[in-house]
Amino acid sequence: MAEKLALFGGKPVKEKPFPDWPQFGKQEEEGLLRALRSGKWGRLDGDEVAKFEQRFATFQGARHGLAVINGTVALRICLLAAGIKANDEVIVPPYTFLATATAVVECNAIPVFTDIQLDSFNMDPQRIEASITPRTKAIIPVHIGGLPADMDAIMKIARKHNLIVIEDAAHAHGAEYKKQRTGSIGDLGAFSFQSTKNLTCGEGGFITSSDDELISRCRSIHNCGRIEAGLWYEHHMISGNYRLGEFQGAILNAQMERLEQQVTTREQNGIYLAKKLSEIPGIVPQTRTRDCSRHGYHLFLFRFITEKFGVSRDKAIKAIQAEGIPVCEGYVLPLYQQPLFQNRAFGPYIPDTEKAADYKKTSCPNRETICSTQGAWLEQRILLGTTDDMDDIFRAFVKVYENRKEFVEE
Repeated sequence: MAEKLALFGGKPVKEKPFPDWPQFGKQEEEGLLRALRSGKWGRLDGDEVAKFEQRFATFQGARHGLAVINGTVALRICLLAAGIKANDEVIVPPYTFLATATAVVECNAIPVFTDIQLDSFNMDPQRIEASITPRTKAIIPVHIGGLPADMDAIMKIARKHNLIVIEDAAHAHGAEYKKQRTGSIGDLGAFSFQSTKNLTCGEGGFITSSDDELISRCRSIHNCGRIEAGLWYEHHMISGNYRLGEFQGAILNAQMERLEQQVTTREQNGIYLAKKLSEIPGIVPQTRTRDCSRHGYHLFLFRFITEKFGVSRDKAIKAIQAEGIPVCEGYVLPLYQQPLFQNRAFGPYIPDTEKAADYKKTSCPNRETICSTQGAWLEQRILLGTTDDMDDIFRAFVKVYENRKEFVEE
C-alpha cells in the first residue's frame, strides 16, 4: 500500500532543508572590508572589478571580459556593439527570461521568436532559417538552465547569413559545449550575477568576447562613450555609465573561489537525479546532448507527460511541494504572449510599428506545450545538496506516482 501523501495529511518525505543560497563566509566579509577601507569604491579607482574581469574571462575561455551592472544591460551593450539599428530583427527563443527579448526592443530592434526543442528546451536550429529575413542581423541562443545550445548548427547558420551570435549565458556559468566554455563560442557572450544565479553578487552582469573590436565597443558603451586613447571628457557614442562597483567586484572575487567546486557538485547531482527520475513513467528530464561536456545546471529542467505519469503537471507539483520538494512549473507564459508583446507596449522604442511583429499571430507550439502542461524545474541551490537529498527528491516523485489514483483529473 502506498504511503499517504502529505497533501492529504501524510508525513512529508523531506523535512530537512536543502542548501541555502547565496553561500558566503569569511572570504566575502574580508573582501567587502578590503574594498570599503580602500576608499576606492568605484570601478575607475579600485582594482577588484578589474581583477575579477580577468579571472572570469579566463574561466570562461574568452580573451576579454567586461563587468557591467546586470545581465540585461550586458545583452543590450552586446547588441549595440554589434551594430544593431532601428527595425533590425534579432532571433530569440520564447522560453527564457524576458530580458533576452526586451534588450532587443531597447535597441529599437525587433525580437523574432523561434521555437525550441521539446527535449532540450533550447532553441531549435532547424527552425532558425525560416525566421531569417533581409532585416535579420543577429541570433541570441539561450543556454537554458545551463545546457549549452547546439552552437555548431547555430554558428553555421549565422556565418552563412552573416549574422552576429550573442550567447545568453545567464544560466551557464562554467558550462561547456565540446569542451569549450559558454560565452567563448559566439561573437559575444552575456552573463548575469543576479541573486539567484550560480555566481552572484546580488546584481551584476558580464560580457565575454575574443573579438578585439567588439569588446572595445562594449568598453566604450559601458563607460559613457569614452575610448581608451581619448580624453576624459571626450565621448564618442551614445551610451551611459554601466560600470560595476568595487563592492560587487570584491564579492565576486570571493565567490570565484567556490565556483569550480559548485559547478562540479551541481553536475554530479544533476546527472544522478536525471538518471533516477528517468525511471519514473512520465518524468522526462531535459535531454543532455552528446556535445554538452558540462552542464551549468542553473535549473534542473524536466517535463511531466500526464498520460504516462497519471497526474497533471499542476496537481503533481502541488503534491510534490507538499512533500518538501520546492519544484515549480517554471515559465508558464511564452514571451510573445506577455502583455508587453501582445500590446506592443514598447514605449519610445520601435517607432515604425508597421515593421514591428504582430505577436498576437506568433505561435511556437513546443514552447506552448511546455508552458501549459509539461514544463517544470528545480533551482540550482537544490543541486548543491547531498546524494541523500537527491534520493529524497526521487522518493517524493515516486510517492506521488504511486498515489496517482488518488487524484481526480478533469
